[in-house]
Amino acid sequence: MRRSATLLLAGLLLAGTVAVPATAQAAPRPASADASRAASAGASREDSAGAPRPVVLVHGRNAGPGVWGSLTERLTTAGTPADRIFAWSYDSSRSTNEVLAGQLAAYVDDVLRRTGADRVDLVAHSLGSLPTRWYVKYGGGAPRVRNWVSLAGPNHGTGLAWACALWDQGCRDMTPGSYVVSRLNEGDETPGDVRYTTFRSAGDGQILPTSSTALSGARNVQVADMGHNDLLGDPGVAEQVLATLTAP
Repeated sequence: MRRSATLLLAGLLLAGTVAVPATAQAAPRPASADASRAASAGASREDSAGAPRPVVLVHGRNAGPGVWGSLTERLTTAGTPADRIFAWSYDSSRSTNEVLAGQLAAYVDDVLRRTGADRVDLVAHSLGSLPTRWYVKYGGGAPRVRNWVSLAGPNHGTGLAWACALWDQGCRDMTPGSYVVSRLNEGDETPGDVRYTTFRSAGDGQILPTSSTALSGARNVQVADMGHNDLLGDPGVAEQVLATLTAP
């Protein structure tokens, strides 16, 4: 009975389950030296029409748009209008990754139509990294995406996902060697004219191993030691994400 309870708890906590409201963000932690090179980037994240490029934020498993409070505040403070920041929400437990990628494609198309932009920036946390990658690689998203950023993404799977894979589609997709993970990593892991950046922490605790997040061909950044959900609310990480999006 104790083992079953432990596995259930692990499944509930896995990869973005606990939403981090904007009023309960983690205390500031410094980013590591590996991430410092982005700190001096300018604010030139404009699309071809000269307006700030829209940002689409994609949460992790069993979370929601409320987890993006810290990053949204940093973006708006830096000059991105609130009407150019979007948070896509989805059912992480029942829908397959391919279905989610199709829904994301329709959402991005609507964002582009509404804003008049030609490309967006995608920023994903945890499980959100998988449907966003599928959209870019197999869903026609590469020409529509300028930056793809993954915070603590299970890009090569996480062993903890086995704890909830029997009843949760998102967990099945995150298991090492799953159909989704295998397809995403076959051939070129970072296809198209897209700038790929990943952020990971050695203290993640839910992406096992933490090296799973890194992608061949991406700029892979290891930040200060912090928990899986702490990457969402950490001011240092938010600064590094902003610098990534504004890099020329």
